Amino acid sequence: MIKTENLSCAYGEDEDKYLVIKDLNLHIERGSFTAVLGHNGSGKSTLAKHFNGILLPSGGKVYVDGLDTSDENMIFKIRSLAGMVFQNPDNQMVAAMVEDEVAFAPENLGVDPAEIRRRVDRCLEIVNMTKFAKTAPSRLSGGQKQRVAIAAVLAMEPECIILDEPTAMLDPSGRQEVIRTIKMLNKTKGMTVVLITHYMEEAAEADRVIVFDKGEIVMDDTPKKVFSQTEKVKATGLDVPQVTELVHALRKEGIDLPEDIINVQECADAIFERLK
Repeated sequence: MIKTENLSCAYGEDEDKYLVIKDLNLHIERGSFTAVLGHNGSGKSTLAKHFNGILLPSGGKVYVDGLDTSDENMIFKIRSLAGMVFQNPDNQMVAAMVEDEVAFAPENLGVDPAEIRRRVDRCLEIVNMTKFAKTAPSRLSGGQKQRVAIAAVLAMEPECIILDEPTAMLDPSGRQEVIRTIKMLNKTKGMTVVLITHYMEEAAEADRVIVFDKGEIVMDDTPKKVFSQTEKVKATGLDVPQVTELVHALRKEGIDLPEDIINVQECADAIFERLK
């Protein structure tokens, strides 16, 4: 779905130039759920903005469904294929009512009114926000606003959705709402998902975890294989899921538990089995 070839991105000019991404080669498979991790300043958000042409490469290429993002004639199509949801939902809201917010992009794409109505109803149903269709976005919780932002992107019928730290401003309940929605879109709708996040527990829900550091990929594998390398993950300035941290500490004390545990249920089952 997304491919980079020797992608580089630099900010500034000449002697003040700072290379944020360095000769990156990456494939994101269609229908996959990929989480991208990295400390502040690692380049992960810059990378995400290359995936739908918000930023263009300083060097190399980015392709979305085979389309070159540097081709000005293709940028409209690319942004229809790869929708983006940002950190602060309030920055994305332009309408006075939820259903108008979801209708905004299709209206600007010139979609037939009857089709817009169908898309609005369907997308609100997908994110479980139908009963709030006539509500002002300002009256919603943070998690509800972010689900509306996702619905607004879905109304463009993209094949891929890129989420740049969509839960960073939410409480635990709001984060769970959004992650449930993301997983549903991937598993039941087959949508390609790229999730930029600071939360290790969210990354553990993905099929693939990429750890980004100083503009380069330093780890790239399944969540179990990445997070089982606790010391290596921490060396990049990141943590591991709390349950993985617990298992790591117990193993150091001589308690024989699997090292690739990444969720609470797995941990509980393993400890129960050990106690038996």
